Amino acid sequence: MSNESNNTSQDQVEEAVTPEIVVDEASLMDELTQANFRIEELEQLLAESETALAERKDVEMRAAAETQNIRTRAAKDVEQARKFALEKFANELLPVIDNMERALQGTNPEDEATKAIYEGVELTMKGFLTSVAKFGVTQVDPLGQAFNPEHHQAIGMQPSAEYPANTVMMVMQKGYLLNDRLLRPAMVMVSQGGGSVDIEA
Repeated sequence: MSNESNNTSQDQVEEAVTPEIVVDEASLMDELTQANFRIEELEQLLAESETALAERKDVEMRAAAETQNIRTRAAKDVEQARKFALEKFANELLPVIDNMERALQGTNPEDEATKAIYEGVELTMKGFLTSVAKFGVTQVDPLGQAFNPEHHQAIGMQPSAEYPANTVMMVMQKGYLLNDRLLRPAMVMVSQGGGSVDIEA
């Protein structure tokens, strides 16, 4: 009987313990499930934060690059404005230089009556050209050079035994550059090459 009572009391203890273990396992499973959900939520939040951070870094890098581009463009614009600010003024001076050249061409340097005038105009023109050269204005005098459509404006073509084909044989008006940019093309006559053409009467 003592064995039976021992078995009975042991069964009762097991029955009493088993529901507690089942309850503990169920609550542990609930906690574990909740912890897994929380981990998934945190991982998702972390991924979203990393994506947002990467996007923000990308935006910042683009903004920095755009700022640098703006600075570079502004510096280039300032440099261009500085280099070519004199363009209108220089264009206004070109007719003055042309008139001095015409005065020299129309005056005989050997004639005693006009020799002093010739020398004065010549010195004035040399000084004038030196002064404008300090500001980047240079003369284009292409006599004897190959025709360059970027710097020369052809008035016409003529046969010439002296100059090869496509060579400037006469300069009607000199051209000018401002810091290597064309202010005015030189007006020229271009050689066709060959000899002069005989015209029969």
